[in-house]
Amino acid sequence: MLASGFAAATVSKWLFFGTIISSFLVSITDIKHLFHIQLVPHIWRYKQFWRLLIWQSCYNSSSELLFGVMTLYNLRIIERLWGSRKFASFLLATILPTLLIPPILLILLRPITFSALNVLPAGPTPLTFALLAQYHATIPYIYEYRLLLSSSSTDTLTLSDKSLVYLSAAQLALSSLPGSLISAAAGWLIGVAWRRDLGPELWTTWRIPAWINGGKQGLGGDFEQLQRQVEREGRGTGIEVVNREAESIQRHRR
Repeated sequence: MLASGFAAATVSKWLFFGTIISSFLVSITDIKHLFHIQLVPHIWRYKQFWRLLIWQSCYNSSSELLFGVMTLYNLRIIERLWGSRKFASFLLATILPTLLIPPILLILLRPITFSALNVLPAGPTPLTFALLAQYHATIPYIYEYRLLLSSSSTDTLTLSDKSLVYLSAAQLALSSLPGSLISAAAGWLIGVAWRRDLGPELWTTWRIPAWINGGKQGLGGDFEQLQRQVEREGRGTGIEVVNREAESIQRHRR
């Protein structure tokens, strides 16, 4: 889990650099106006429904790109925990809901806000927050620290090593209000629904074929082989703890 860079996180690397490259190309070719969604006029008047399929392809502003890729980089630990196969399966399983649910929410909320809600900024913010929901649920904090808010020792703010990840994600969610917040909220809800099996069984259990990623299981190798080796080489309290740890990691990967 402490490996640097994109070690054992191939899919995260492609997602990270793909987002940067697509945003750069869209910027230099001056076609950024094709990727965000405005209900009026893009959808209702001009019937540009193709925007619903491409709006997560890139970011249109440098600030959103910065906070977006910072968050994606920090979330690569999910791929190391799950393995590339499960990670890629999650991305493919949630891409359609994250493409369609934010625009649907925008349509539902627009009349309530007297047409104030009309724009969804471009960028994979919903997909990022779906991943962030998995990070929140599965990755424990390593340490905590306190910040003094005043001269009084009682006025403190307790943070953890995960706080910086949430901070970059919060800046992404607040970068293009109110549309970016709708995208972030929708992505988080989709991620929670996937984790809690709140949908068709196939949605949460489907995996891409193993041959696509060469049968690789991610950082640490084959945990079933580790478990068999532990059972073969010894017994005792310490070995049993390692055995239970291997079983726990294997359950996370499924």
